[in-house]
Amino acid sequence: MNTTRHWPKRAFILSRALSRAFSDTPSPTFPLKHVTRSNFDSALVELRSHVRAADFVAIDMEMTGVTSAPWRESFEFDRFDIRYLKVKDSAEKFAVLQFGVCPFRWDSLKQSFIAHPHNFFVFPRQEIPLDRTSYEFLCQTTSMDFLAKYQFDFNACIHEGISYLSRGQEDEARKRLISPKGDQLTHLSHNLRETMDLPLVRVADVLFTERMKKRLGEWRDDLLQNRVGGPQEEKVPDDLNQQFRTVFFKMRPALSLDGFTSHQLSLIRMVTRKHFKDLTYVCFNGESTSEELVVYTDSESDKARLMEEVKNDHQRSAEMKINAAVGFRYVIDLLSSENKLIVGHNCILDIAHVHSKFLAPLPSTAEEFVSCVNKYFPSIIDTKILLNADYTLQRKMKRSSTSLSSAFSLLCPEIAHGFTRNVLSYEPCVKVEVHVDEMRSSNWNSGAKHEAGYDAFMTGCVFAQACSHLGIDFQLHSPSENLTQNEKLQKHMNLLYLSWINGDIIDLRTGNRSAELSGSNMIRKPYRKILFKNIVLLWGFPSKLKPSMIRDCICKTLGPSSVISTYCIDQTAVFVQFSKAELASDFLNLKDTLEQSNDAISHLHPLSQLLEGGNTHAASYETYKEICASPISKVLFADQAEAVGIKWKTELLPSDKEESHDNTRSHLESAMDSPQAVQKSKTRNTEDVVNDSSNKRFCDDIIDSFLKVEKIRRTTNL
Repeated sequence: MNTTRHWPKRAFILSRALSRAFSDTPSPTFPLKHVTRSNFDSALVELRSHVRAADFVAIDMEMTGVTSAPWRESFEFDRFDIRYLKVKDSAEKFAVLQFGVCPFRWDSLKQSFIAHPHNFFVFPRQEIPLDRTSYEFLCQTTSMDFLAKYQFDFNACIHEGISYLSRGQEDEARKRLISPKGDQLTHLSHNLRETMDLPLVRVADVLFTERMKKRLGEWRDDLLQNRVGGPQEEKVPDDLNQQFRTVFFKMRPALSLDGFTSHQLSLIRMVTRKHFKDLTYVCFNGESTSEELVVYTDSESDKARLMEEVKNDHQRSAEMKINAAVGFRYVIDLLSSENKLIVGHNCILDIAHVHSKFLAPLPSTAEEFVSCVNKYFPSIIDTKILLNADYTLQRKMKRSSTSLSSAFSLLCPEIAHGFTRNVLSYEPCVKVEVHVDEMRSSNWNSGAKHEAGYDAFMTGCVFAQACSHLGIDFQLHSPSENLTQNEKLQKHMNLLYLSWINGDIIDLRTGNRSAELSGSNMIRKPYRKILFKNIVLLWGFPSKLKPSMIRDCICKTLGPSSVISTYCIDQTAVFVQFSKAELASDFLNLKDTLEQSNDAISHLHPLSQLLEGGNTHAASYETYKEICASPISKVLFADQAEAVGIKWKTELLPSDKEESHDNTRSHLESAMDSPQAVQKSKTRNTEDVVNDSSNKRFCDDIIDSFLKVEKIRRTTNL
């Protein structure tokens, strides 16, 4: 055996062994920076400085789920617009629990990137009363089990997670604040508007109002008497009663009310308005508590000044609450305003969550979606695109998946496996140094996998190594250079995989489908082209039928080569791809005709097995889009279609509805010349159809199919 040929490989293995034996040192382990409500303000200030100095920012998220129903998974038969609708549904129905942000800055002195990983706990808590409904989201058991497997801290997320308002929600809150009907937000509804007289039905209410009228009158008289004779606050007799306490509010004497029910406070407010012109009822909301007061005013003008001061205080307080409720969205605003290159891994769903949670509700079309995303984040890189853009990277990833963990392990082994790379290693490496508060490491491991902050760090490391393979030399990188303008990255920028299954790429600049670069499908299995106009959607058929059995039923009617393939959506629905669009139309019309007929032909027809039970529905591909666009999510597709409101059994194609129906009826009538049906249809005239050469072949096929069915039936009876 010639050992010379194997020397380079053996030398490499030997060098790695020597490296591990003599030079490798375990990487230091310290946690990344966790951010909750308690340290959010200080962490935001720190993050702002890191983002402003960064060359790019990597992001990642942990969510409560991905798909709301099995049929909402990404399928081979999904059209480009359908794939967006499925991404939209996922982003709308599930919550983000962790958001990882990791700014990367190139340090020319250290010839290394400096990374600052942040792990934000996020929870959609309702901080201000925008409406009466609370936030709702779905949880997928597999996703929650996955998070629990990696010690996700659900308690920290729920109790200390940072809440947020989207831009749309913030705008709505501020509009309510300045609108005449916006008093609910500032709790001024009972201060600035006339209080309606409450009917005093109960004796207890009558006695209570009389007692309050007497008590308020005595307190006011004491104030006026003390004003003449000098201040004598200690002589106020009821100060010992904890429900009434004399205080000063806005430099005016006031009576603080404590220990009353909301109904009793309403009665006091009514008594004050009706019987005391110089007393004003005020509800004052502080930062953490609210206080009910009856304030003495000298005149009507003084009363007006008081109410204006209270109104201004409430508005300032409401503005502070809105600003605080914006919460984590300040991070999104920071990333947008600094116009940095955003890096994610297979990040179309991440970007959809950003839009849905922090910008505005997701639009119905991909074109509108990318228009908004491009407005706020004009430069986005998907590392999955980069991994399939370079031949060398493709060869490295060929025998592995392009998942983030696999890419990180292959491209950044010294970080992934916790050992420093030795000088004997033959592969170039972009160095990354991690800074977390006062801790530093050029060979860091957080000790916790699948946390959003660490995944963002991994994404950034993969991006840096992929850039090196693309020929970007960071050692020549200057602080003034902007990566978003790099020519080698431009052709990969703003391209995201809408679906990895068949290589659908969405261009964030146009919203259109973009073709993969040539040679970029070495890893993924290629799929054949699908003609969606040839597809019929079937659902609600008998549960005993499998896709192959459905195909056989149709082929017996329209010919053995009429159906190219069937694709199972779930146990209640399938796609049937016909070889020609005309056959799809013929099938829909034939099904509709058979369902409207109740004769021997219908019962003996090969499609009768498919139509058994009377619940089989059939439609074109556009109906599938309509069902996917619905915000409803039932587990089974058939239940989803019913919930959407589809009542009809067969959707005929609009262009051929009348003509095809007539032709199918003629075909059906011609089939009645078969021996099985002739005795029951003597009164029908079929001579014209049978003699028509254009329909003769179709008629013979149906007659043959009927004979086969009858033969099987007789054999079964014997």
